[in-house]
Amino acid sequence: MTFIPGGRFLQRVEVSRAALVHNLTEFRRLLGPRRRLLAVVKANAYGHGLVEVSRIVAAAGADWLGVNSLEEGLALRDAGLGAPVLVLGYVPLAALAEAIARDLRFTVYNEETLQRLGPAAARAGRSARIHVKVETGTHRQGVRREEVVRFVRRAQRIPGVVVEGLSSHFANIEDTTSDAYPAQQLAAFREAGRRVREAGLRVPLRHMSCTAAAMLFPATYFNMARVGIGLYGLWPSKETYLSCLLRKRTPPRLRPVLSWKARIVQVKDVPAGAFVGYGCSYRTTRRTRLAVVPVGYFDGYSRGFSNAAHVLVKGRRAPVRGRVAMDFFTADVTDVPGVGLEDEVVLIGRDGRERITADQLAALGGTISYEVVSRINPLVPRVVVR
Repeated sequence: MTFIPGGRFLQRVEVSRAALVHNLTEFRRLLGPRRRLLAVVKANAYGHGLVEVSRIVAAAGADWLGVNSLEEGLALRDAGLGAPVLVLGYVPLAALAEAIARDLRFTVYNEETLQRLGPAAARAGRSARIHVKVETGTHRQGVRREEVVRFVRRAQRIPGVVVEGLSSHFANIEDTTSDAYPAQQLAAFREAGRRVREAGLRVPLRHMSCTAAAMLFPATYFNMARVGIGLYGLWPSKETYLSCLLRKRTPPRLRPVLSWKARIVQVKDVPAGAFVGYGCSYRTTRRTRLAVVPVGYFDGYSRGFSNAAHVLVKGRRAPVRGRVAMDFFTADVTDVPGVGLEDEVVLIGRDGRERITADQLAALGGTISYEVVSRINPLVPRVVVR
């Protein structure tokens, strides 16, 4: 799909419904029909559009949705989504009653939260359904496994509180082909679960699996698995793909979901020896035709792409020249015939036989694909395409 001539938006993110549903189906195949699949849609669905993605995956069979913040959870409720929503991050104490009233599950690991849960549930007029996070080696959020039984028992004694789940998170499962540390964390989580069961405490759901774990380690599935980056057709890392091959597991066939496009706002010819952009960081060596693209680091197109990245124009690669500014960058279209005002530019995605990927941009920026896509400005329109 291309821009409609005369359309009002200068850039947009296109979200492929077919690719998203395909990826969800691939993970459903891995997990099997008996386990719940939680689609992680935090960070504006990794830049793909929180509400747009959530509607698609909920209709396509995702059992739960996972967000990071109360605000994200409320946005889903305001959009009319009724699927179970788990807040994976922190809910402020003053907002507990609102979270409960809007039927949001949330992750708990602080004593202070437990102290406020009873009164908050009473004000909300409904039960608080919480998931206790176990510290297994990431050393961020979490209750030490030696304290989990006491924490769960105390939570279950609070009127109006239901301990619905026990969860944890892997620290080093994506950036290595070794399973030593993940195995250590998995053993710690299992031990915590065993202690809870032996204490006679019933917690129906357990979940620890992320995308990489879902691809590599069926032992991490328990009865619910969280799938994030893979849902969007992006691999967690090269090491994850290599680990699949080393373990003789068939890699899932992922399809990138996101394309990022813009329109040229000026085409100009400059002489040889002309400086381009701030800091005079690029100087032309020939008579050059430049296309001005109204996208900058405010939009999430990193300054690190300056004089390094390419974009696609009319199916051809065009190098970025000069520094990426706050709202603009320029591309060299000298070798692309017929470029005109408001022609389409592909920043991420495919145009003819050429393709720019989030992983390619991440390599140029010294980061990971997660950051490249999740930093695309939420103000950029997200458009679902078929």
